[in-house]
Amino acid sequence: MKRDFSKGAAWMRGEVVPVGDATIGVTDWGLTHADCVYDVVPVWQGAFFRLDDYLTRFEASVAAARMDVGMDRAAIENALHKMVAASSLQDAYVAMVAARGIPLVHGVRDPRACANHFYAWCVPYVHVIAPDKAKIGVEVHLSSTTRRIPEDSVNPLAKNYHWGDFTQGLFEAKDAGFETVLLPDHAGNVTEGPGFNVFALKEGRILTPDRGVLHGITRRTVLELAVEAGLTVEERALPVEELMEADEVFLSSSGGGVTPVARINDRQFSNGAAGPVGLQLRSAYFARLEDARFRTEITYT
Repeated sequence: MKRDFSKGAAWMRGEVVPVGDATIGVTDWGLTHADCVYDVVPVWQGAFFRLDDYLTRFEASVAAARMDVGMDRAAIENALHKMVAASSLQDAYVAMVAARGIPLVHGVRDPRACANHFYAWCVPYVHVIAPDKAKIGVEVHLSSTTRRIPEDSVNPLAKNYHWGDFTQGLFEAKDAGFETVLLPDHAGNVTEGPGFNVFALKEGRILTPDRGVLHGITRRTVLELAVEAGLTVEERALPVEELMEADEVFLSSSGGGVTPVARINDRQFSNGAAGPVGLQLRSAYFARLEDARFRTEITYT
């Protein structure tokens, strides 16, 4: 019987299966404690984008979480290639995950006594913000009640499954009629949102938070593109007040690239539309996806 990969594929325990058939044990700490680190690499027109950079960050996250999944970089890369090739997806959202695993002795509360493991999955390319909204500028809720988990509690540089703060913020945003949410920290600085970094443009300078946030690969790409466009970039603390005084605001994510922001709470940017610099960088990002220097082609079966 031919297996249906039309909705995506997963690599589990050395086998590629349809994404809907992938399973994880109910006592796995990855499930019961959200004890996973992960990364997401985009596939665009049949090639991974910046695969080496995503693998390097994934390895750093795995090390920070004190996990050993028993696979080296070449084995992980091979698993991703095999999985995406089996799915036949030309444009895909590809996740690689390290999970704490099932305790080797039932009931033991020692993270060192779990069998760490690797798995991966891919689905058709995901836009964190729908393209039609990204083109005209998205409306974002800046929470005044939910704060980002402090970096001395959960390391934001290790991409992880701790989304309690983001989920609470998303409820706030959706209930208020906004598309997504941006969280401040306890010091009144802007951090990030669920799956994206944020940038403020003020008088030719692009500002983006450097603490309490994931240093996204798309964030890195945006900063490179901004420098190439002749803009000055600053990575530093970004107070909420300074964000709200910006000329333009935009977001970055591996799921959709650059997204201009039209409004945050009651404050409109670019007259309530997508700003010209944000749109320029959005176009440049999608052009960069097709640049051979950053692509790792997939051999489809």
